[in-house]
Amino acid sequence: MADLFPDTVSQVSTPPAREDAPLADRLRPAALGEVIGQDHLTGPEGPIGRMVAAGRLSSMILWGPPGTGKTTIARLLADSVGMRFESVSAVFSGVADLKKAFAAADRAAEAGQRTLLFVDEIHRFNRAQQDGFLPFVERGTVTLVGATTENPSFALNAALLSRAQVLILHRLGADALGQLLDRAVELEGPLPLTDPARDALVASADGDGRFLLNQAETLYHAALEQPLGPAELGQFLQRRVAVYDKDRDGHYNLISALHKAVRGSDPQAALYYLARMLTAGEEPRFLARRLVRMAVEDIGLADPQALTQCMAARDAYEFLGSPEGELALAQACLYLATAPKSNAVYKAQKAAWKSAKETGSLMPPANILNAPTRLMKDIGYGAGYAYDHNTEEGFSGDDYWPGEMEPQSYYAPVERGFEREIAKRMDYWDKLRRERG
Repeated sequence: MADLFPDTVSQVSTPPAREDAPLADRLRPAALGEVIGQDHLTGPEGPIGRMVAAGRLSSMILWGPPGTGKTTIARLLADSVGMRFESVSAVFSGVADLKKAFAAADRAAEAGQRTLLFVDEIHRFNRAQQDGFLPFVERGTVTLVGATTENPSFALNAALLSRAQVLILHRLGADALGQLLDRAVELEGPLPLTDPARDALVASADGDGRFLLNQAETLYHAALEQPLGPAELGQFLQRRVAVYDKDRDGHYNLISALHKAVRGSDPQAALYYLARMLTAGEEPRFLARRLVRMAVEDIGLADPQALTQCMAARDAYEFLGSPEGELALAQACLYLATAPKSNAVYKAQKAAWKSAKETGSLMPPANILNAPTRLMKDIGYGAGYAYDHNTEEGFSGDDYWPGEMEPQSYYAPVERGFEREIAKRMDYWDKLRRERG
């Protein structure tokens, strides 16, 4: 049905790539077992591997960064279970295109052929368009496989999410990206790079396999006479790439050193390691992500502005780009290094997550449950609830824990920064609880 409209492609099996196709297309896996870096999904014990073994697919959302194999997996899924493959791009398609795709799927179903509908960038469809999928997914007209780089919890309708399994694709690590380059070498011959330059090329891809292969193809087409080193590679591609020393420990050692210097409140050393990574060609967005993580892991509520500073630095970098935007990253780095430190939030999160897994589905006490119906009121929902704002202190001291569970203490603020004030509030509330029994 590909002739119905240009943005939709229908097929039962994946055709081989043309000889003049881009390198990334020519190296596209022909079977799920050839997909690199997503064994947790496609392996025998993974959810996709189990579905294929059973010969039955359920609707799913593939969530992951660019260049991690979402489209490839969708095509191979259809091939693996003998389904008709139809592809729609949310960037170019609208409701009319979807109706045509569903009509084609209906006709195929009448002929006994099941359809896998792949929707690329599914988060770009608005709420009404997403609702349009529901009846066709529910009655089995299509098995929906959506691909998104955005968090499905925020980008997709709850109704759609309830009918699809969310599967998370990982960013491709250095080993996986190295395997992709090895496949390129088998097909095209040796890359014109020294070993340190090859490592720098892998690091510059930032987990994006498609980008890596596109860069490799550029190198092949250049017909270089001599292998390039890291500096020459960055100059040739007009993209800064990380320079690794002979021991190849630069990337992970430097980010570890930066994190430890921030945690240890040494702003001078922290700024030095940030500069080392940026001048070597590290991806600034990677550093922005790590700074955000440091803000919540090592500072937390000791200085709540730390996270705000890091998010603002991220936005400033996106607005200005390099090199101007790197000043915002330097400011965030110095703010973190000079902020009061606390890992109380980090420890509380780990403890609470562990407790939630161990206690399962315990019901909250009935008095704090809403009772919108007469039946719920009759069985005690909301009975005896103490509205905190009606008390003199704005604090009722009620018990909010499940009846089968003793109250827990996950969060223990430290005596540093803003958490000192939080600790005072918590002590005061504890005192009121004790007085009221």
